[in-house]
Amino acid sequence: MAETRRLLEAAAALSRILREGNIPHAFHGSVFTAEIFCIVEYGANQTHPFRRVRDAVADTEDFTATLSPWTNRLHVSYRRPIPPVDIEILPAGEFGPLHLDNSTVMRIHDIPFLTVSEFIRAKLNNWVIRGTERDAQDIIYALSRYWNRVDINRIQEQDMNQFVARYEVAAPAWAAVRRKYGV
Repeated sequence: MAETRRLLEAAAALSRILREGNIPHAFHGSVFTAEIFCIVEYGANQTHPFRRVRDAVADTEDFTATLSPWTNRLHVSYRRPIPPVDIEILPAGEFGPLHLDNSTVMRIHDIPFLTVSEFIRAKLNNWVIRGTERDAQDIIYALSRYWNRVDINRIQEQDMNQFVARYEVAAPAWAAVRRKYGV
């Protein structure tokens, strides 16, 4: 629980800075490995999310931004707690929805997070590409506990059917979602 508190503190602090800069964003993470990611929209004139975040945290003492050009990743470290909390910045549309609005984002403790459907969709897309066990476990966790909050229209059915064929433990929850929508 202490690690979750640290992640939420870091997310809240980064969210405050991004809101001040009118930068649409939403968080999601891994349930089991205590990782947190921040999806950021492109700006006016297609300003890349990495630049928007680097500019937003440039004058703060609590954050540092580290760009890794070899892997095309931006990590922001929240330095107030010890050890610091690392948040990976992900471009909207590449990892998660292209537009972050009321249909794709929900607020938890005044922090924007992806909705359950968008979380599962992002994790499922990542699982299809990389096949990581961590993403599979997150999908199973979210789907089995929150199946009644899943919008079937936001989930690639072919990908989910492939997922359920590999992880049969997810089959009852996916079947419940399908029943809910009369599919």
